[in-house]
Amino acid sequence: MLSSSPAPPREGAAVPSSWAEAASAAALRHYRSLAKKGKPQGRESTVLAAFLLSTPHDPRSLTVLSMGTGTKCLGASMLSDRGDLVHDAHAEVIARRALLRLVYSEIGRGAPPDWLVASGDGGRWRLRDGHCLHLYITQLPCGVMAVPLSQSELPREQLDSVNGDISFVQRKPGRGDTTLSMSCFDKITRWSVVGIQGALLSHTLEPLYLSTITIGQLPGGAPECFSVENNIKKALDARLSSLSSKLPSPFKVQKPKVFEAAVPPTEFQQISGDVPPLTCGYSICWNKSGLHEVVLGTTGRKQGTSSKAAHLPSTESLLCKRRLLEAFMSLEHPLVGQLKCEELSYRALKDTAHEYHHTLELLRKTPFFGCWPAKPTFVDSFPVSR
Repeated sequence: MLSSSPAPPREGAAVPSSWAEAASAAALRHYRSLAKKGKPQGRESTVLAAFLLSTPHDPRSLTVLSMGTGTKCLGASMLSDRGDLVHDAHAEVIARRALLRLVYSEIGRGAPPDWLVASGDGGRWRLRDGHCLHLYITQLPCGVMAVPLSQSELPREQLDSVNGDISFVQRKPGRGDTTLSMSCFDKITRWSVVGIQGALLSHTLEPLYLSTITIGQLPGGAPECFSVENNIKKALDARLSSLSSKLPSPFKVQKPKVFEAAVPPTEFQQISGDVPPLTCGYSICWNKSGLHEVVLGTTGRKQGTSSKAAHLPSTESLLCKRRLLEAFMSLEHPLVGQLKCEELSYRALKDTAHEYHHTLELLRKTPFFGCWPAKPTFVDSFPVSR
């Protein structure tokens, strides 16, 4: 039987702040309200991530905007050149893409959204004044090591990192087929500079930044001298301190405050022991505009897809690149109308977000991000369908 409430605090554990309690309670309460489909079964566990919204009227009354679960990603040999697969199904990535779908839904409808407002800058939108975005994760994001190791002590799947230090980018671990997906902590660090919205949405949306990140405590206890708040703050400071070049407006460096929440429920605890832990292969994708689907992280398609139907559009997740591109091209925006007249690939379309890419290049020139590998060109070369 899966636990439905957070585990009691262990002896010597950090006492969660009232903010951490509010963020974790809102996310876990909403997760429990979802159907059983896609959730861990038996000895399985998973990771949960949720984007939440606070308002100036009641900052601790949080609204869950999007949510994702998952621990899987595709190996290099499985990457698609059609944009029809979800390559990275880790919880933080799924939750972010579900948030992007929500934004497309909010700015694409006739009625004005309640948390976004027109910025007056080229027809773009921005986060409404006094509203803040927050991220809750049931455990440390991959890419954060509890104790800095020497390279000789690193597990084989982490040899792509530099010296095993939390300040350097690294690929996500995988079994067998090498993954080309960068760690969730690397991506979170990048969001602190270029925003959560990505290149496409930068055409119609000012950068969205996180105000806080709340992370569940380790069930077995943190190593001595390790603090979630202090170690992540230290890593973010080290990675971004050399970003001295002035960023083009409206981009900026915004380091979120980090909080430590209580140990999450059992289904989010990956505990080693006599019996090897099992991770759930499914990713739940949810947002408040009505998205609710389950993706199999090892195939990048919706749950229940048969081998015969593996290439049918009906098996594509709404979070794959092709479907997100369709959502962008459906927007009623002057710039989108201009882009529809051009013969562009998905990559070329993203490259037209000049301010975003200039900011991203400034980040990549810093010492810690200089080894961020470029994506294979074929994964973004599919054409924009009319």
